Amino acid sequence: MADFPPKPIFLRAEWRYLINLTYRVPAEKLLPLLPKSLQPDWWEGHAHVSLVAFDFLETKVKGIKIPFHVNFPEINLRYYARTEDGQRNGVMFVKELVPKWAIAKVANWAYNEPYQRRAMRSEVVDLGPGKQKIRHEVRMQGKWNWIEMEIGKPQGIPEPGTPDHFFKEHDLGFGVRRNGKVLAYRVDHPKWDIYEVRSMDLGWDFEAAYGPEWAFLNDSEPRYQLCAVGSPVSVYHPFPMADLPR
Repeated sequence: MADFPPKPIFLRAEWRYLINLTYRVPAEKLLPLLPKSLQPDWWEGHAHVSLVAFDFLETKVKGIKIPFHVNFPEINLRYYARTEDGQRNGVMFVKELVPKWAIAKVANWAYNEPYQRRAMRSEVVDLGPGKQKIRHEVRMQGKWNWIEMEIGKPQGIPEPGTPDHFFKEHDLGFGVRRNGKVLAYRVDHPKWDIYEVRSMDLGWDFEAAYGPEWAFLNDSEPRYQLCAVGSPVSVYHPFPMADLPR
């Protein structure tokens, strides 16, 4: 977004080992979630949601490290939206899970994002040369749910026009203020390499996490799966969507 005017940075952090499991969903699941000024951003003519798990590291809010809130995992269910004129695309969230109540409260306050605090844990285990295991766990309704992926060596940056590029590379987030107006915020980072995915294991209750309307995903398999290397990121203050450059 080279044409985008600079805005104050709200948060800096490193996002690492970003697991992305993407599911095709009926469009009617997303239409009620979208404000009138946005439309679904289709991939090959279909709507999708992605279950994304990663680690926040070295987190600073307005340049300050908050004690005990510097390193933590996040898992979110996100979907893809585009402006009515088709010129800008970005992501929106069904729900974002974090283990820290202060992170959830700040995100709710600043961005009106659907953050929720849950008991969570994550680990990255070295399995030998060029192999690692990533595991995320979340406690919901008295049970531990998990996402686990074994990865190999980085494979380079996916080319534009591939699903790995489409579901990985977004520099805008959209949200809705409490007054109903649509906001946007910029997320700045370099394009990410992806790892070789060697195996994936998922024990995830979509109904417990997101409500009965998402229970059908318990019987679905992800159409696409990837793990991005990640990098330092900057998240900018939100602004009215009308201020997006044309």
